[in-house]
Amino acid sequence: MSHVGLSEMSHTLSFDQSFPIFTSPNTQFHMDFQKTHPPRSKSSISLTLGDLLKRVEDAQADAAAGTSMPLSNPFLLSFHNLSYSVKNSNNLSLFPCGGSSSSETKILLNDITGEAREGEIMAVLGASGSGKSTLIDALADRISKESLKGSVTLNGEVLESRMLKVISAYVMQDDLLFPMLTVEETLMFSAEFRLPRLLSSSKKKARVEALIDQLGLRNAANTVIGDEGHRGVSGGERRRVSIGIDIIHDPILLFLDEPTSGLDSTSAFMVVKVLQRIAQSGSIVIMSVHQPSYRILSLLDRVIFLSHGHTVFAGPPNSLPEFFAEFGHPIPENENRTEFALDLIRELEEIPGGTNTLVQFNKSWQAQKNLTVQISDSSKPISLKSAISLSISRGKLVSGATNDSNLSSSVPTFANPIWIEMLVIAKRSMLNSRRTPELFAIRFGAVFVTAIILATIFRNLDDSPRGAQERLGFFAFAMSTTYYTCAESIPAFLQERYIFMRETAYNAYRRSSYVLAHSVISIPSLILLSIAFASTTYWAVGLAGGASGFFFFFFTVLSAFWAGSSFVTFLSGVVSHVMLGFTIVVAVLAYFLLFSGFFISRDRIPAYWVWFHYLSLVKYPFEGALHNEFDDPTKCFVRGVQMFDSTPLNAVPVQLKLKLLESLSRTLGRNITSSTCIVTGPDILKQQGINDFSKWSCLWITIAWGFFFRVLFYFTLLLGSKNKRT
Repeated sequence: MSHVGLSEMSHTLSFDQSFPIFTSPNTQFHMDFQKTHPPRSKSSISLTLGDLLKRVEDAQADAAAGTSMPLSNPFLLSFHNLSYSVKNSNNLSLFPCGGSSSSETKILLNDITGEAREGEIMAVLGASGSGKSTLIDALADRISKESLKGSVTLNGEVLESRMLKVISAYVMQDDLLFPMLTVEETLMFSAEFRLPRLLSSSKKKARVEALIDQLGLRNAANTVIGDEGHRGVSGGERRRVSIGIDIIHDPILLFLDEPTSGLDSTSAFMVVKVLQRIAQSGSIVIMSVHQPSYRILSLLDRVIFLSHGHTVFAGPPNSLPEFFAEFGHPIPENENRTEFALDLIRELEEIPGGTNTLVQFNKSWQAQKNLTVQISDSSKPISLKSAISLSISRGKLVSGATNDSNLSSSVPTFANPIWIEMLVIAKRSMLNSRRTPELFAIRFGAVFVTAIILATIFRNLDDSPRGAQERLGFFAFAMSTTYYTCAESIPAFLQERYIFMRETAYNAYRRSSYVLAHSVISIPSLILLSIAFASTTYWAVGLAGGASGFFFFFFTVLSAFWAGSSFVTFLSGVVSHVMLGFTIVVAVLAYFLLFSGFFISRDRIPAYWVWFHYLSLVKYPFEGALHNEFDDPTKCFVRGVQMFDSTPLNAVPVQLKLKLLESLSRTLGRNITSSTCIVTGPDILKQQGINDFSKWSCLWITIAWGFFFRVLFYFTLLLGSKNKRT
């Protein structure tokens, strides 16, 4: 087909999406729609969602779009001689430099060859450890090219990773969903991530509504997903939602890792029935399945049986009786074919030689039946570039792609700009937070209760030497408390880690968008916490500086919350277990407090530990608060006889203290009376060794620490969230 023809068709179909519509019989519109658009056979492409939406929006445009249009040859995914192995090192010594060690190579895939076509479901079967998930990962480009041998092509062309992420989707075995979002909200957020900004909100909404009908989720559309603590949708419905969020952009290739695992037979059948509709819409569906029922087997077009990484059968399910009959183990008439095959394979694995005879028989049987990947010239698919361009012109892909001569540049890596991604992530996070108010309430309560305790214990501190010392204790505890109350950020990301990995693996949004959005939405809550803490303690304790001093103290507390939240967020990107994260946070924050300068001044810290003093996050807000309190040289904290308060002479009568002052005055040649100022605020700062930075420098350094840890968090996500095997 010429490029001009493709352009003409792209003008005819203005909406860039196709998907089969699961019509509801109780909806008059769907009834009328079925009358005017009779269902097509399995071999044809189902009516596109673009046609439906154009009918809703403009009947004339729908009529124009309903004109006949030539269909492309089906997509063909071929894989040849796929082999993958890993080395298991067994170190027999407790010491890495001594003792003997051995390494064993485990073959996970061994010379796997096959094909999958558009409009069909290919299922990979086998016992646990047979290599099912590994083969799915290999086809989905989730194994590094350096480790995987063999080739995977689409229409005869090797797919680049960037292109594959745009035209494919991978559904993990676990249902990774936000429990407090409804089914419709979950799919809508997925649509906002994967569908382009140029598509109107009404069309995105219509796409989601059509997908809900397609997945059979209409009755559960307004039900929350749920988790252990909240009742939600059923297991089968949750699995269909997991599939829906990955097919919202109508991918050409759909990979699923055991989509029926953990479901009852009815729910499993409904899931595979949905996958059949997806395949018939013009997609290639490849899934692994442990032990399909008879009804599920009837929906499959091709199956591959694996045993320890070897192919023991590949072909259509209806060839199984003939295959095993010729192998000498005919399938009984009333027995489930897949159960018989899996049981036989398991029996062969337990005898010497394993399934080698079955593997060799499969190769000869494939050659005899000519079931290997051989296509006549008349049925060869068109080039990948032409096939994808034609799919785009038909409205198959909603990716903002154009029929450009350079296909790789015409398909964008991400559907939306970074600011759109940030808005959607922020909206979703705030919705989750609003539906779990107890999480913020607990944190707010912890901060507020701590502030009340500090306000009552340190209430109305005076300007005596003891009051000055108590001020130091108040600031040290207050600043360290802000960091400890940030530890709740650890489980926040750990709960989202695998959702984040799933969404970014196929370019739903950028990692930078995630980091920026969560940084921005964390600020309002930090402001509320800072206001509660500062307003409760500042006036009650009797800190200096008036209104200006209060605002600086507020910003110091806010900067401490910001730095602490950023540090804990970064740590949550490094560790993978909540308890391990809490242990590290508590330990590191204790070290920060130890080296902050409160317990021991910088001048007395050993030289080999001074570097930790400058890395302490508590140091800078602590010193900034002290500057705010003691920078005034006119404020006196030790006068005359008060200089004896922290000595054994504190217990002697006042008259004797005055005589000691007179004697001291004669010795020093300076008149020292009971009202003479001995120690001012700046003197206390010098005693504490606080002379490195001004209070504003401390504030900006604390804020900079927060940004620094957010940047580190981004790099941990960039380097630590790869979804590929090595």
